[in-house]
Amino acid sequence: MPDSIPRRTFLASLAAGSVSLKSLAAAAVPASELRDGPAFRKQLRNEVGMTVSSFSGHMTARPTAGKFTLLELPRLMRDELGMRVIDLNTDVVIDNDPAWAERARQAVADAGCVLTNLKLNQRGLDVGHEDPEVRRRAVAGYSTSIETAARLGCAWVRVLPLRTAPHRPGYVAALRELADVAAGRGLRLLVENYGWMEDDPASVATLIREVDRGLAASPDTGNWADHKTRLSGLRQTFPLAVTCDFKFRQLNEAGEHPLFDLESCFQVGWQAGYRGPWCLEHANRDRKVLFQELRLIRDRLRGWIATAEQSSE
Repeated sequence: MPDSIPRRTFLASLAAGSVSLKSLAAAAVPASELRDGPAFRKQLRNEVGMTVSSFSGHMTARPTAGKFTLLELPRLMRDELGMRVIDLNTDVVIDNDPAWAERARQAVADAGCVLTNLKLNQRGLDVGHEDPEVRRRAVAGYSTSIETAARLGCAWVRVLPLRTAPHRPGYVAALRELADVAAGRGLRLLVENYGWMEDDPASVATLIREVDRGLAASPDTGNWADHKTRLSGLRQTFPLAVTCDFKFRQLNEAGEHPLFDLESCFQVGWQAGYRGPWCLEHANRDRKVLFQELRLIRDRLRGWIATAEQSSE
């Protein structure tokens, strides 16, 4: 984002459905048809939430012995983790099942939770392929999941960047098409630093600018080539962000995170004006230990937020 466009202006433009990094031009649909307006974002301010990828190995789309589904997750979030913001992915949802989506949406509401984003993680779909027919099938597949996200009450969807750099013209065209499909259902398309984007700290901002369809960023604190790239990338991405995957890896016995400094990632976001949600992403095969570690970093983040809020008063 150019230095002359402050984050406050960018967020105001999101509320108006009018993001363009070059001109903040009008988006495809009126603000009244988008779900991520001021009221939606206000309820997410300073919230620490969860990405469901943290529950890999513990959660499935359909009932399975020893695992839970989205129908049970909101209660677990409330009662065992003390959080309410849920960032989904397609591994745990059922497409083309409106009745299931309504049951899931009701379970979320009953627990006082909120679904924000659906990550479209279908690795067999390639909207960046050089073959137009492959891209067409990918757009069709993703469009089905966008409909599911709308039925669930999400505000955002994120297409999965692959490991191989895309055929750029076709990729941009496909993302524009998907952004329009999402906007037609009141959703905004997000860009996450993953795969081919991880080496370039400007990759997210550059792609958002190029697509020019009201996209926003979903920075992942873990998905960078190294810590120098991470901090540079977060500085360029947080000003465009509406959500964040606050990823952490293995903790040592003291509860520290030796791989990279978590607080520096938070501080970059805060200094950029980002105010949440901060959605934890972590993995552990031991569910009891996983929940302990999630609560530990949850409390640490809440402490940083409280300190930062006091400092800004």
